[in-house]
Amino acid sequence: MNLPNKLTVIRICMIPLFIIVALIPNWGMIDVLGSPLLISQLVAAIIFAVASITDWLDGKIARKHNLVTNFGKFADPLADKMLVMTAFIILVGQGLAPSWVVAIIVCRELAVTGLRLLLVEDGEVMAAAWPGKIKTATQMVAIILLLLGNVPFSAINLPLDQIFLYICLAATIYSGIDYFVKNKHVFKDSM
Repeated sequence: MNLPNKLTVIRICMIPLFIIVALIPNWGMIDVLGSPLLISQLVAAIIFAVASITDWLDGKIARKHNLVTNFGKFADPLADKMLVMTAFIILVGQGLAPSWVVAIIVCRELAVTGLRLLLVEDGEVMAAAWPGKIKTATQMVAIILLLLGNVPFSAINLPLDQIFLYICLAATIYSGIDYFVKNKHVFKDSM
């Protein structure tokens, strides 16, 4: 197994650790620039950030060293979806993200996964496009800010966590539409 695929597997293995830490009751509080932050939230945000960095790193290494594999094409987007959907579901459970926003994000992820499966049946591979990469980046930033309770921006009353949440919602919707419009040929024979 090459290094990019190992990083993808590590990201998948970090998901249960993230869940455990994110759901652990209060370990105590720390003060960050005048804003209180649960230690468990901070640790969960760090785990999520490290897992997110492996997404960027595995793709960069795979492309640079021509290490793109079928496993990577399958597992990398799956790992991203598992990580992001897990985090969003936990955020809803903790009252940190609205369920309707997360429902739209989850539905888009499932729909695009279904589209990928249809394309594979036709012998095509749907590579990640720029709108999808922007969607992933904004989702990961929004999740980290939400996990951190918007610290340190809460001290200056800047709701950057909510701003990024709605930016990522818009990017999620746009990229989903973009994938379906560009691959509408898959549905021509069934309509």
